[in-house]
Parts: sequence; C-alpha cells; structure tokens
Amino acid sequence: MISAQIARLITDAGLDPDYVERVVRNALEEDLDGGEDVTTAATVDETARAVADFTSRADGVAAGVPVAAAVLDLVCDGSARIEFHVADGDRVEPGTVLFTAAGRVRDLLTAERTALNLLCHLSGIATVTRAWVDAVAGTGARIRDTRKTTPGLRGLEKYAVRCGGGVNHRMSLSDAAMVKDNHVVAAGGVVEAFEAVRKRYPHLPIEVEVDTLDQLLPVVEAGAELVLLDNFTPERMRAAVLLVGRNEPYGRTRLEASGGLTLSQARAAAETGVDYLSVGALTHSAPILDVGCDFRSG
Repeated sequence: MISAQIARLITDAGLDPDYVERVVRNALEEDLDGGEDVTTAATVDETARAVADFTSRADGVAAGVPVAAAVLDLVCDGSARIEFHVADGDRVEPGTVLFTAAGRVRDLLTAERTALNLLCHLSGIATVTRAWVDAVAGTGARIRDTRKTTPGLRGLEKYAVRCGGGVNHRMSLSDAAMVKDNHVVAAGGVVEAFEAVRKRYPHLPIEVEVDTLDQLLPVVEAGAELVLLDNFTPERMRAAVLLVGRNEPYGRTRLEASGGLTLSQARAAAETGVDYLSVGALTHSAPILDVGCDFRSG
C-alpha cells in the first residue's frame, strides 16, 4: 500500500489515498499485465541505483505531483527516496524539476511511464484551467468544470481543475440535481421538472438548464438558486443577469453560462455578470503538459 508520507500528502491535497491507490494499481496493471517489465529485467542489473528527475519541458501549472509519486512509491514498495520541489498549483517553466525519486533503476524504469501519464495529463488540465481563470480575472466569474471526464479518473481530473484555480461542478449524479432539456420534456415543463426534484430531494442543490429567457423567470420565481444558460450569446446573458436582478428581492439567483464557449470569448461572457462559466474542455480536451523523466547517478 502507499506509504504514510505519500498518503499524508495525498490527503492534504483533498484526495482519498485509497482512491488514488486504486487508480495507480489499475494503471500499473495495464503495463505489467501480471508479469514484469521484460526489457528492463533483461538489460538492467538488479543492484543498479539512480535518481530520476521529473522535469517540466514547458510553461504550465503542476498537478498530480503526489499522485505520480505514489506510482514510484508502490512500484518501489516504499523504498524510493522521494523529494518534492514544487506543490500542486505552482506555475512551472521549462527546466523546473517537479520531484525526484531515488531508488533501484529497475523500479524507476517500470514506474516511469505510468507516473508521467498521470502527471502530464493532470498538469495539462490545471494549465488549461489556469488560462481560463486568468482570462476572466477581475470579473467575479468563476471557471467551472463538468462531468465530461475520463471514466475512472473523475476525482483526479476535478482535482486538477482545482489546482488550476477552477471550481467543481457536481461529482456524481447523486450529490446534486441538474435539470436538463430531456428532464423538462419528461416532466412536462421546466418548472414542473424543478418542483418534482425539489419535492423528492428537498435537501439537495438543484441546477436548472434553460434555453430561452422566457424559461428563466418562471424557474427563478419557483425558487431555483442556480440556473444554467445553455448556448446564450453575451447579449442574452446580460439580459438574463438584468432580469434575475430585477426579480429576486432576496438575493440574486446564480447564473452559469454553458455551451460553445471558447477561451477567446471567456472575458466577454464573464463581463455580462454571470457567476460561472461552465467549460467541458477543461477535462475532455486539455493537452498534456510536457514533463520528462531524466535519470542520473546518485
């Protein structure tokens, strides 16, 4: 199992060590398939030792450093000496060493690709998120993720969004309700769908998706605290903000813009006064941050 040192770092990051260990073991199983790293076993002396530097090759934001370290920790059976040089959420540049691991060369080589796969992917998400966050800085709008995540990696990918300065949408279908167009059709109307969910799950947060301004006011008057504006133009977003402000005497309903947003449009959308920009691309389309692993004697 993951060592106490790495488990503590994972916990401090707001992640569950047991979940991280399951993800890592599944990833390692893909590489080892019940066997061993045959190339490394044939070419590297079992007594050889080295230090592996995990180094950024590009500008970005680090995320998943303790997760990648957990890969080394498990493969090395707790014997690796791991030293951290940055924390998740830190900006990095070419040449920045994120962390180092000292141990048997065989173990380091076996763990290298799995550790890099996770580290590059999560840092890529954090980097893209930070670009969106920077684009709307000063507007009051927050960048929010979606459930458009890689199956089995949602917890890590949403964590990477937080490392980039974004905020999370619901984690699962059970921890919050999201009334969308197909629910509206099934229930016979947007207000009817909202009230049906509120009646059955009165303690859960409920978000309601609307396609038009005509749908907005009725759900606000029904008590919706969060409304998603689906594929609204900036002009219609601004009108929605004004409409809600005039008709919510006890505190304005929060509004979330979603659908078709691009980074170049982010500030224009944020300046309309919406509270959130929902961006599926944070997780489903983020390119990796290029991180390499360089070995040296030690």
